[in-house]
Amino acid sequence: MNTMTLWHISLWEFAALAAAALLVGFSKTAVSGANTVSLAIFAAVLPARASTGVLLPILIVGDVLAVLTYRRHAHWPTLWKLFPAVAAGVIVGTVFLMWADDQIVRTSIGAILLLMAGVTIWRRRKTEADDEPDSLATRTGRVKARSYGVLGGFTTMVANAGGPVMSMYLLSAGFRKLGFLGTSAFFFLIVNVSKVPFSVGLGLIDGNSLLLDAALAAFVIPGAFIGKWAVNRINQRLFEQLVIAATVVGGAQLLLR
Repeated sequence: MNTMTLWHISLWEFAALAAAALLVGFSKTAVSGANTVSLAIFAAVLPARASTGVLLPILIVGDVLAVLTYRRHAHWPTLWKLFPAVAAGVIVGTVFLMWADDQIVRTSIGAILLLMAGVTIWRRRKTEADDEPDSLATRTGRVKARSYGVLGGFTTMVANAGGPVMSMYLLSAGFRKLGFLGTSAFFFLIVNVSKVPFSVGLGLIDGNSLLLDAALAAFVIPGAFIGKWAVNRINQRLFEQLVIAATVVGGAQLLLR
């Protein structure tokens, strides 16, 4: 893989990647889904396929920080229901990456994100969110979990864009702010770590990409602290609006590129 190293990018390009890494930290501890902007920055500075390999370790650093921050708020019954479907989505995404070009990947994921945002907005206008997610007890809830799980696994494998899909699922399932962040933290740590062998096998992660990751990882930490400070000052309604807005922006930018 022709991965750009730290020495092959300009100061301004490195600054853009550092800002994107800081945003990853913020999104992991505050507004999940906002890292679609980071995805766009990485894809603009680096070759599109190479950017997914460089971004993955940065996301894992953010996931670790999020787990340390919100580990007590995870809802494990939801996670256990999602993981089998996500595994299937990751496998489908791996096969998809073997033949799909960048344009097909961007268009497919952008359309999925906008569809998920639209469905979530429609559902939330009809019902109010519950304090405890209980939709997994119904057949409809199980089907929804599997559907979102496959989509989440697929999108996270092909473009590290699973955050918005899972954000839409957790919002539609009625998660409150801390439960949302704790559940998504463990979900993405486990899923992103499991993607590493696939990414290495596809040539998306190598020594050069890890060298750049080592230089960028330090910027994730202040972003996570800013997110932790901000989330305590964001009410539930604004939190949900920001998550949906980040999803719409991420889907639109993928479609328009």
